[in-house]
Amino acid sequence: MVDLFLQGGIFMWPILGLLIFGLMVTLERIYTLTKASLVTKKFIPRINKALKEKGVDEALEVCKKTPGPIAEVFHAGLSRADQGVEVVEKAIETAGSIEMAFLEKGMIWLSTVITVAPMLGFAGTVSGMVRAFQDIAAANDISPAVVASGISEALLTTLFGLIVGITIQIFYNLFTSRVDSIIIDMEENSVNLLDILSANEVEKD
Repeated sequence: MVDLFLQGGIFMWPILGLLIFGLMVTLERIYTLTKASLVTKKFIPRINKALKEKGVDEALEVCKKTPGPIAEVFHAGLSRADQGVEVVEKAIETAGSIEMAFLEKGMIWLSTVITVAPMLGFAGTVSGMVRAFQDIAAANDISPAVVASGISEALLTTLFGLIVGITIQIFYNLFTSRVDSIIIDMEENSVNLLDILSANEVEKD
């Protein structure tokens, strides 16, 4: 494997660097999104129970003690509960936009790796083919032995670049799906929160 890597030439190194960088971002995203999903599942029953049984103040305490995007969104809304449902809704929308950006953090870097790695592979292909033709010109011969090294370099860099791009693309798609799922949960539960606050306002009136 090491021999094949070295045969790929100089373009293999930046592609390897992209793979390492992409995997680092991937591990961070796995940790962050998994934690956000688990927090959401535990948080929703607790916040609903606190809100229905003890009111807004207790629900705010639950939000303060819970890390994660959904707790931030709920805290932004509940902290303005005394100003009316419309104000709460706007606060939730604003906080939701901020937390959405947090959930999508790092995705642009994965997208960059997906795009650049195959391009570097193709650049290595061109470099390898140029080298093969230079070898032909130098030897004045087109035998397979003369061009084998350059063609090998060309194919290996393309292969490595595509493998890196495909690998990171799979993770990118999984993360996109997970982010969409978390956002949907946040939106659905935000609507439930607004319904509860509206019902409380009606009871007070």
